[in-house]
Amino acid sequence: MPPLLAMTPVYDSLSWGSRKGRMRYLLSSLLLAVGAVAAAAAPRWTQEAKPQGRARISIYRVAPGRHLDFLKWQAAQDEVAKEAGVPAPQLFAHLDGDNWDYLLVSPVTTPEQDKQLDETAKARGLKVGVPASLEFRALVASHTDTLVAGPLTAKDLVAMALE
Repeated sequence: MPPLLAMTPVYDSLSWGSRKGRMRYLLSSLLLAVGAVAAAAAPRWTQEAKPQGRARISIYRVAPGRHLDFLKWQAAQDEVAKEAGVPAPQLFAHLDGDNWDYLLVSPVTTPEQDKQLDETAKARGLKVGVPASLEFRALVASHTDTLVAGPLTAKDLVAMALE
C-alpha cells in the first residue's frame, strides 16, 4: 500500500488488496489525470478561454500490436479535419501511470461540420459511417468519450455557482 494513501480516510475503505479497491483507485486516478490534462492544456481551437466552451475527451487503449496503425489512422483523420476546416484534436501520449495509450482533446463538432468531415473523408477514399466504425474498433481494445466544459478556472466555476 502506498504510504501517502494509507493516511487518507477514503483510501482506508478501498482495501488495496482487493480488485474492487484497485479499480476504484485506478478510476479515480484516471479521472484526476483527465481533469488535470483538460485544465492544463488550453485547447488550441480557442482564441481565449470561454467558460461555456465544450470539448470531447477521448481515452484510447490501443489493441496489442496496432499502435502504429492507430497513429496512421489518427493522422489521416487529422488531415481530413484540416481540409474540412475543423480543428484537429490535441493528442497526448501516455508516459506513466494508468492503463491507457492516447488521450485526445477535441472540439465538439456541429452536424454541419460532421457532414463536411464525412464528405472530405469520402473524397480521400476513407471509410465513413458503419465501415469506419468497424475499422476504428479493430484498432482499439477499449475507449471512452466524455464531454467536458472548459477550459475553466476554479474562479470561473465559483462565479458560475454563485449566479
